[in-house]
Amino acid sequence: MKSPDRDKISKMTDLPNIGKAISADLERIGLNHPKQLIGKNAYELYRQHCSRLGCKQDHCIIDVFLSAISYMEGGDSLPWWHFTKERKLYME
Repeated sequence: MKSPDRDKISKMTDLPNIGKAISADLERIGLNHPKQLIGKNAYELYRQHCSRLGCKQDHCIIDVFLSAISYMEGGDSLPWWHFTKERKLYME
């Protein structure tokens, strides 16, 4: 798992768990730089993402958003599925 220096990250794809597709999804909702993730709510990002696309997406995207936000806020570089339990508890 990649674990780049947060202070030097300039592209979303430099973040753990973020590839080209998720980077493009984030750009579609107005997030172009990793530092813009700090303080964001993954569930709200998911709602914006689904609204922009006009259909519901797999909830695992929330896990990816949670992982990226956590990392940018100082958390460890963890696989996205580490956040699945948190998301499921929140959505109950």
